[in-house]
Amino acid sequence: MSVSVRVPTILRTYTDGASEVSADGATLAEVLDSLEASYTGIRGRILDDNGKLRRFVNVYVGNDDVRFLDDLATPTPDGTQISVIPAVAGG
Repeated sequence: MSVSVRVPTILRTYTDGASEVSADGATLAEVLDSLEASYTGIRGRILDDNGKLRRFVNVYVGNDDVRFLDDLATPTPDGTQISVIPAVAGG
């Protein structure tokens, strides 16, 4: 299943500046593996050392936050748009 992944500015050094890239996978975990195969190092910026989503990174499949779905097991149907969004803190 081919999906498009929107890449935040901070991670575009891994994608040669591309703001959106294609990846394959039936689940978010498979999509992240596909991204890593094409853009070495990017998965480590999204997942922590335990293989879980980093605390300050939000990932959406379509319009839904994967933390409220099936996390890394969230299905990623063909044509889905995935957005990786770093959390913003401020005061």
